[in-house]
Amino acid sequence: MKNLKQHSLAVIIALFFATGIFAQNKKANNIDDSKIGLQGYSPVSYLDLGLAQRGIKEYKSIHEGIAYYFTSKEQKKKFEKNPEKYMPAYGGYCAFGIYAGAKFRIDPNKFIVDNGTYYLFLNDVEVDAMQLWKAEKNKSKLVSTANKNWSSLKTK
Repeated sequence: MKNLKQHSLAVIIALFFATGIFAQNKKANNIDDSKIGLQGYSPVSYLDLGLAQRGIKEYKSIHEGIAYYFTSKEQKKKFEKNPEKYMPAYGGYCAFGIYAGAKFRIDPNKFIVDNGTYYLFLNDVEVDAMQLWKAEKNKSKLVSTANKNWSSLKTK
């Protein structure tokens, strides 16, 4: 009986930590309950090809509890060699939203690749955040402000 209690306690503690890790992932990454990153679009396509391409389940890789889809076996291998290289800025939230101090979901077809980083943006009837980002004259201020805001927003 004592052994069963110890085992149950160990399982409960493991679940507690796993839930906490996923909750942190969900805060720092723009994902829903499906745990699919980038709404199924390939992170390799964004960065290496400058294209928004929907990946397929056949070429799936899990990184830090999040599933990423790719368009080919080659893309999947590239990602698995260096996943951090292919992570979107600001966990995949709208870059202009982060600059403004808020997290917004994105339109996966609205993105900019700049200096080895890709930024994703909200696009709806009222706001084309990518155009707002492009219109900003002082890009270094834009990125430094967004980076500063992200340091606190990624845990909220």
